[in-house]
Amino acid sequence: MSEEFKAKLRRYGEGTLADEDRDEVERELEKMEAYQAYLDELMDEEKQASVDEKNIKFGKSKRNRSGKEKKIIRRGKWRARISNTLTVISAFLMFLIISSIITAIFYGTGERGETYRDVVSSAIAVSQPNTIVHLSSDSGPFFNMNLQGGIIKQIGDARINVGDYSMKFLLGWPRIYSYSWTYERSGTGNYFVYPIENQLAENRMDDSSEWKKLEKLPEGTVGEAYLSFEQFFTTDELLKKFQHKNLELLWFAADTGPRTQEPLINDPLGFPSTPIWHADDMKVTQESKKKWGWFGGVTSRTSVSPSFNSYGDGELRNANFLKTLRLLQEYKSISKRVIPFIDLDDSISYIEKNGVKLYGAVVTGPVKELLKLKEETWVSDMRVGEVRLWNWRDREN
Repeated sequence: MSEEFKAKLRRYGEGTLADEDRDEVERELEKMEAYQAYLDELMDEEKQASVDEKNIKFGKSKRNRSGKEKKIIRRGKWRARISNTLTVISAFLMFLIISSIITAIFYGTGERGETYRDVVSSAIAVSQPNTIVHLSSDSGPFFNMNLQGGIIKQIGDARINVGDYSMKFLLGWPRIYSYSWTYERSGTGNYFVYPIENQLAENRMDDSSEWKKLEKLPEGTVGEAYLSFEQFFTTDELLKKFQHKNLELLWFAADTGPRTQEPLINDPLGFPSTPIWHADDMKVTQESKKKWGWFGGVTSRTSVSPSFNSYGDGELRNANFLKTLRLLQEYKSISKRVIPFIDLDDSISYIEKNGVKLYGAVVTGPVKELLKLKEETWVSDMRVGEVRLWNWRDREN
């Protein structure tokens, strides 16, 4: 701005400026106002741009910081998950080890596992005619023990696997058991008939269809027969009746009191012709001990079962039967699971008071030999069991 224009502005303000000069000054002032407004507008735009730029930079910084925080949080969550998983796995493995040790000690102490096998197999042998099971045990890690084995019947001279049996234990408590039959039973109505005194002939069971069934079977066939008797026999008496027959006695049905005093008996109690030997019955013939290292060692024993007369030793067989029942009574929680339909207390009390009296038996042999029993007056009823092709070695008389 020139000095001359400044002098005119001063005189314009004092009101002493000529009209022509005053108009010129006012035009210049209007230009200057327009310039100032434009400059203010430019300044506002630059200021807003600066603010926007700062906000953008701040936003980017904030987003970057948020992304890093999310990554840190995500990484922390995965570390926590992995840590929790490892903790659970470690706890499970520790529990597995501890439970396995407790299980091994529990079932191994006092030969508990062997005793449980004996109880289960004995319960089946005294309640299922002509049926035995050979059980093996398998201890699990969680206080469990599994017993399993095949169900065996003897038909002729052959021992046939007819199914599978299993039972699960939890610290000595029987939980689950199952019979799994692998064949379709060919025999029907395998039961015994209780001898009733002074029974009228017309009230007796009709077994004529069973004898006809035997008659129609081929000669080269062996079979299983369920025999019921007119009267009670002692064990020795019944053994003598079969001594000179080409048949084999397999199982005896014993009188156990009011429970069996029904015309038909579907759930008999009895014992196999070969006694059920238990651990304390076996005679040790040889014992050896192997050692290794400072603490390791194992003892092996060879033992044999007592001998008995095939057609005698009735007292020995009866004593073995009662001993087996008392074993089942001692381990009632197990035996009750296997044979829930039998009252062991009442049965043992009755047998101890009245002795062992037999009213039925299971026999096997050639069909032609079984047919000869039809002429025996002491046989009151016969039911055909399983039948197989010839597999027989004649018995000596």
